[in-house]
Amino acid sequence: MKVGFDNDMYLKTQSEHIRDRIKHFGGKLYLEFGGKLFDDYHASRVLPGFMPDSKIRMLMEFGQDAEAIVVINAEDIVKKKIRKDFSVGYDSEVFRLVDMFMDRGINVCGLVITHFNGQSEAEAFQKKAESNGLKVYRHYLIDGYPSNVAHIASDEGFGKDEFVPTTKPLVVVTAPGPGSGKMAVCLSQLYNEKRRGVSAGYAKFETFPIWNIPLKHPVNIAYEAATVDLADVNMIDPYHLEAYGETTVNYNRDIEIFPVVNAILEGVLGSSPYKSPTDMGVNMAGNCIMDDEVVRKAANYEIIRRYYATLRDRREGRASPETLLKSEIYMKNAGITPEYRKTVTTVKKIMTETERPVVAAELDDGRVVTGKATPLTTASSSLLLNILKELAGIDDSVTLISKDVIESIHKLKVDNLGYKNPRMHLDEMLVALSIIARSDENAAKAFAMLPKLRGCDVHSSVILSAVDESVYKKLGMNTSSEPEHQTKCLFHESF
Repeated sequence: MKVGFDNDMYLKTQSEHIRDRIKHFGGKLYLEFGGKLFDDYHASRVLPGFMPDSKIRMLMEFGQDAEAIVVINAEDIVKKKIRKDFSVGYDSEVFRLVDMFMDRGINVCGLVITHFNGQSEAEAFQKKAESNGLKVYRHYLIDGYPSNVAHIASDEGFGKDEFVPTTKPLVVVTAPGPGSGKMAVCLSQLYNEKRRGVSAGYAKFETFPIWNIPLKHPVNIAYEAATVDLADVNMIDPYHLEAYGETTVNYNRDIEIFPVVNAILEGVLGSSPYKSPTDMGVNMAGNCIMDDEVVRKAANYEIIRRYYATLRDRREGRASPETLLKSEIYMKNAGITPEYRKTVTTVKKIMTETERPVVAAELDDGRVVTGKATPLTTASSSLLLNILKELAGIDDSVTLISKDVIESIHKLKVDNLGYKNPRMHLDEMLVALSIIARSDENAAKAFAMLPKLRGCDVHSSVILSAVDESVYKKLGMNTSSEPEHQTKCLFHESF
């Protein structure tokens, strides 16, 4: 994978910048942490070189000086809201976040249930958390929030919230997803810290949009494409421009709410330290882009992948025509079409020549490798075998997994496990290859190439099975597909 982002520089400069902000506030900072904390695959796709766990690794630089508060909205518990990328409920995601913090030596000092109003589901969640030794606190709806600042910053507003005792200089406030109430928790903590005579500050961490690259840079457009269902819009920060004469990028919700947040900070702290929403941020990612051309190409590819994801959602009734139109506009703003990706062009050409499913992948050096479905293998399995042979310099005529082995797997699936689809999926193919690699030199050479698949761009003529899609993700390969199923059936099995 060609690298366009310096991850080591990011870890160093980002942690240093946060330390400076802690000092600015006299030694204690509540940091609202947006986006995916442990597994930011979007960032790793648009900023090649950015590691998916970079943000938590950066926080680990603080060692014993950091602790965390995890926030969940009571209404999200009631609605059984799901984190789409993992198909995990927000309530379960809270426990996953706690585990991952604790595994990395960062103590979780409390869970906060926001918008608590006696919901039985929220009470059940609290009992479950407390039975596992976690401390849970309730924050309540405040009349007039967020406009009635006098009431919010009073004993009848934030003063009614249950305070989370904290002891570290850095308190990370995060949540399973947007709309959880992270900012309100930070501001409530500031108010209650002040009542206790403790000086503390607030800052916001969001990777995207990146504030110090152009508004129409593909990385920032890719963020809009990724949040098309949230109606986020990147904008020039007018407050920052007026205060400093400097053009910076933020997004509409932060810009729209800034006067209110600023007023609340004044009510809580006596005066606000910020003149713009950009001031509130601590993101240093823009300073760590080392190859703008590589990053632009990666972001353009991501914009197109998001377009195809919206096409699929539209096909399956999960997206509106307006959402699809926005995805098309993002491509237009970036000056690209789907054919900008070599894999799309290749797949569309082959689709005119055969009805068999086909998948194409672009390697780091620009070579494109394809794979077609056979009676015994999915197109993805064929593709991966072809890529591994290409990377290992193995002649295409060489068979890595014999027909006998594939037919044996076929028989197991159909005769013993009752699968209707006999084709060997990616996970099954990789298991077979790993076994054969112990005794076959070519298979061993091919198997050793797996790490080189990370960052490959993949496009399929049909919607990928859940199994193949999951394996691609684990290998670090970035996928999309035409919005068509392999069959015309209304019910489609995921394996």
